[in-house]
Formats: sequence, C-alpha cells, structure tokens
Amino acid sequence: MNSAQILVVDDEQEIRDLVEEILEDEGYRVRTAQDGASAREAMRAHVPDLVLLDIWMPDVDGVTLLKEWTDGGGPACPVVMMSGHGTVETAVEATRLGAWDFIEKPLSMPKLLLTVERALESGRPGTPQPLAGARGEPAAEPVGKSAVMRQLRDDARRIAAHDTRVLLRGEAGAGKRCLARYIHDHSPRREGPFIELSAGSLGERGVGDLFGIDRNGQPAPGALELARGGTLYLADVCELDAELQGQLLSVLKSGRFQRQGGAEVLDLDVRLIAGTRLELADAVRAGRFREDFYYYLDVVPLAVPALREHVEDVPELLHYYVNCLVERDGLSYREFTVAAQNRLRNHSWPGNVRELENLVQRLLIMGEGEKIEVAEVEAALAEERRSGNAAEGLSADLHLELPLREAREAFERRYLQEQLRRAQGSVGQLARLTGMERTHLYRKLKALGIDPRERA
Repeated sequence: MNSAQILVVDDEQEIRDLVEEILEDEGYRVRTAQDGASAREAMRAHVPDLVLLDIWMPDVDGVTLLKEWTDGGGPACPVVMMSGHGTVETAVEATRLGAWDFIEKPLSMPKLLLTVERALESGRPGTPQPLAGARGEPAAEPVGKSAVMRQLRDDARRIAAHDTRVLLRGEAGAGKRCLARYIHDHSPRREGPFIELSAGSLGERGVGDLFGIDRNGQPAPGALELARGGTLYLADVCELDAELQGQLLSVLKSGRFQRQGGAEVLDLDVRLIAGTRLELADAVRAGRFREDFYYYLDVVPLAVPALREHVEDVPELLHYYVNCLVERDGLSYREFTVAAQNRLRNHSWPGNVRELENLVQRLLIMGEGEKIEVAEVEAALAEERRSGNAAEGLSADLHLELPLREAREAFERRYLQEQLRRAQGSVGQLARLTGMERTHLYRKLKALGIDPRERA
C-alpha cells in the first residue's frame, strides 16, 4: 500500500521535512501543512489516505482540528496524532474523537513506519481504534537490581508520597524522565495526567507552551493546564529562559495563572518535577539561573546515577530494552549472548541508559540472526567511536587541499559535531555555544547531515 497519500501536519519545518523524506523513501506520496489553516485547505482540496497531525500548532491545536473533522461523523481517513507533550489523557480524548493512534516525539522512525502501515491497512475507521497511549504503557520503573538502583527507587517512593517539588539531577540520558514518571505513578496524583515539557525546546512560544494561549476567545491549553490534577515534568530546566523563570516562579508561588492573551484566571493544581543535567548552583553563580527560582526548586533534590556507576545492571537493561523495542516498534527479537553482555558491562557508557537503548535499537534493526554476538557488539561500538571521533582534532585537519566551499563545509560539520558533543545533544545549549539562531541552526545541521538526536 506504499502508493498511499499521506498528509503531514506539523508547525516545525524540520520535522515536516524529515517525515516527508522518510515516507517518500518508503514509496508513499506526501503532502505537508504547516498549521491548522493550511491543513484545512489541504483536506478540502483532497482527502488523503492518512493524516499525521501534530497536537501543538500556532493557530489551532490538533485536537480542536480533529474535532472539526469529526463533526461530519468521523474523520474521512485515519488520523494519527503526534506530540512531544503526549499524555494518556490526551490520547484518550483523541481516541474519543476518532483518532486512530497516538505517537510521541521525538519520533521513533521504526514505530512511525509501523503505525503508518497499520493505519493504512485499517482504512477508514468505523469504530475508532484504541490508541497506544490510551491502552497505557507499563508503569515506568528505573531498571536495575544493584544497591544504588534499589536505593533510588526507595527514595523515589518516599518522595512520591509528599506533594512537594522535586529536582532531579543527572547526566544526559541517565533516566531522569523515567524517574519522574515513577514518582508520579507512586504519588496520590497517579490518576492525573503526566505532562513532559523540555525547557530547551521552548523558544518564542514558550509562554504559550507553558501557560496556554487565548486567541479571540478560542483557548488552547498549555502544559500547566494540561497537567491539572497531575504532574508536570520540566526537563532541562537549566535551559529555561530567564524571563520565563521569573514568570513561572510567580505562578508557582501564587497558585494562579492566565493564558497568554486571555483574561480568565485559572487555579494551579500541578506537582512540578524539574530535571537538570547541569549543577544549578553553578549556573546561579555564573548568572545564568535565578537564585530565587533555584532555591524554590531545590526542596527535595534527588541524584540519578550515571550508568557507569551501576554497570552490573547492564544485562537486565539489555533484556528490558530488547523486549520493549520488540513490543513497541515491532522489531524482530534477538538475544545478547553472555559474552556480548559481559563486553557491554565493561563499556564506559558516556551516553548512559539512552546510549544503551539506542545501541539495542540499532542492533535489532541492522543485525540478523537470533543471537547478538560479541563481534557484532564490537563493530557497533567501533562505529560509535568513529562517529564520536569525527569531531576530534578539529584544528588538525583543515582540508586545505579542497575548494573553499567544500573546505568550509568540512570545517562547519566538524565544528558543530564537537559543539554538539559538548552540549550533550541539546540543540538549545548548542545554539548558545555557537551563537546561532535556532531555526538557522536546525537548517544548518540538516544541510550538513548532522542529526542531533544521535547525541541526545
């Protein structure tokens, strides 16, 4: 069914371009729309076989758009919702309105392709299909039987019982989001929504993303409103703009807020969990973070250990992610041999648990056979080292033999790769290190073939 036409609706050009390129490589015909208005126009011109619809857009949110299409008795084609702020609550609402499925950002490409294939096979939905988010995932739990992980879970459960702010410290990829979800799942707010918002992703629309927007009496809820009765996990709080820090602190202290452009005063009913990979005390001393906001957040600090501090848990983590990726993304099951597991126990894991998950995913996608042998693991680790070393020796090889344009591109590529490594995969931090505007930075990364998610 690879001749089907798919409409991709997303306000981020980089995501539209990426999804369009991948789907066209699979043989699909793709149209794109950048906002609700252009999506409406595209649907009026020609109803596609499938719509991939972002929830957060500047003019109208995706759920509202889905409601419009439902007024006629249901969407004229399967609709798959996409959002980086996904919750079970949002998924259930989208299901009720007739959406076929729900996938979270950052997009897993194997899962995206599998969802697209299944949605197209379903045809026009009669009775709406249950969403992946609505079905619910197993309760998130930091994996590991080591003493340090047992202590972490014990501390998290004790903290969960008290409805207070929590500050999670830990390196990029160590599992702060998983721990935040674990605290939520063991708290009195467990029946409420769990909303995740990355401070590093908040640009000019940060106020609207946090507090919501009201345009001419048409409200679009923000993260604080969506998380009502539940938990808001604010990741990378160290990257929150200084002005937004002050606004959020004021709202948290007063317990009331207003949508951007609106007059209605809303009560705040949210537990805040913040995550940071940087020491906020250092950021305060450097003048990059408000001291009053730091002390407000730092009521209950909890450190998430780096994977190198509990490598005895590597075999269990490998088993967990194999099963998870097989079930979630439909990948073929493969088993790590004991020798391969032992080799990975001796790896330094600079990218922590996220690096391990990415490695497992790559081996399941690219490898063959039921067993993952140590030689295949060595080859995958060598490829990682080659990618990491691409930014090494930045000044050692300036490609002086190349024409100016090619030499400049080579230098820019290696420069950005090195800065991305220093930023630990954060595009927000990369923008600060390079002094580049984020939209231009995304275009430059795409033009140079650099995927920041590989470093995240």
